[in-house]
Amino acid sequence: MKIKVNDNVLVLTGKYKGKQGKVLATQPGRNKVVVEGVAIVHKHEKARKANETSKIVTEESPIDASNVAVVCAKCGKATRVGHAMVDGKKVRVCKKCGAVLDTAYVKKAKAAKAVEETKEEAPKKRTRKRSQKAAENQTETVESTSAVTGEE
Repeated sequence: MKIKVNDNVLVLTGKYKGKQGKVLATQPGRNKVVVEGVAIVHKHEKARKANETSKIVTEESPIDASNVAVVCAKCGKATRVGHAMVDGKKVRVCKKCGAVLDTAYVKKAKAAKAVEETKEEAPKKRTRKRSQKAAENQTETVESTSAVTGEE
């Protein structure tokens, strides 16, 4: 199944045709998805304890995954899902515009780019004054000993 939780999908058939919503849950074994605001059913809940009241609860029921299409975040169109290798990782892509649909991968890629940019603009490493003086003294002693011995 090429639809994942938190994908934005468009319902293609049925009573809720044309409605868009976010995928709340998937059931790959049954090839079903639960979409926010789609296929609303009413369930009657009986009071189980003395201090509870009976009520009617509305919730989303699963619909078949073949009746929905993933909406691309970049082009805004309902599209089929393709797969491609990006930076050595297999990701889901939009068949119409080629944009990456895996939001987790996109976030990681943006974070990696931000880290690379900060590394390039990182300030120079500061050294302590004592260590600078010690380094200067060592070079002076090496120069003076080589001048005395006549080595170069």
